[in-house]
Amino acid sequence: MKKLFITLTALALVALAACGNGEDQDSNGDSAEVEEKGTLTFGVTPWTSTVPPTKVAKLVLEDMGYEIEETQADVSSTFMGLSRGDIDIFMDSWMPVHEIYFDEYEDSVENVATSYDNADAGLVVPTYVDDIETVEDLKGNEEMFGNEIYGIEDGASATEMIDDFIEAYDLDFEQVNSSEGGMIAQAQRMMNNEEPVIFYGWRPHTMFNEFDLKIVEEPAGDFFEQSSVHVVTNGELANDHPEVYEFLSNWSIPIDDVEAMIVEIEDGADEEEVAQEWIENNQDHIDEMLEN
Repeated sequence: MKKLFITLTALALVALAACGNGEDQDSNGDSAEVEEKGTLTFGVTPWTSTVPPTKVAKLVLEDMGYEIEETQADVSSTFMGLSRGDIDIFMDSWMPVHEIYFDEYEDSVENVATSYDNADAGLVVPTYVDDIETVEDLKGNEEMFGNEIYGIEDGASATEMIDDFIEAYDLDFEQVNSSEGGMIAQAQRMMNNEEPVIFYGWRPHTMFNEFDLKIVEEPAGDFFEQSSVHVVTNGELANDHPEVYEFLSNWSIPIDDVEAMIVEIEDGADEEEVAQEWIENNQDHIDEMLEN
């Protein structure tokens, strides 16, 4: 009986050891997979247009086995992070406005794909401001707007462009800067009272869904022109994660879909649930972007 007990105990220990080895192998296998895939960092600027494409790409890459982190930063800091390798991917680079950053970091960042075209941007006024259609109409009418143009955060390339615009056309305006949300809130307060207001606008954005706006035309096109939105990566992504680079090289998303997702998110929907719904409704397109 004693021998039988010893034998059974030994067999149990062997079985437990075998199970433990299997778990170690599974664990090591999982660790190897995580190490192989690694962590990717997205730069996220404080613009509503950045969120939908970032969340869609994030969910796709997570399904591929990557850990995803997001770094909140203004656009200047985002490009600096890309150039240093602290940020891997930025889904919302506006061209030609962001050409200055590509010129500065041409050896360390890469423009890998056009996300969408036909992104209008410029100074906007409510449609009830009848006398303002073009930049020429602004000259001499600055007091109508309290001599203020409302813009987004300091450090954004659009902010510098608006300052250059004011100087080039010799306009008696001062740019008042805040966050995107702060700018929209100020403009909305004034529009609720049907006061004249001029501020920076762009598509995709819910402002064109919520308010009746018109872009102030600039016939010369020296400052504001139709933009395209691009995916940018740091210069090492192609070597470090070729399958991610391939996916992003094939990336595209319709501007109307981005705008529709922005509306849902601003109405209170969860960002990742909105992105997941878009993926499920556009799985064929996702598969095309994933093809090598």
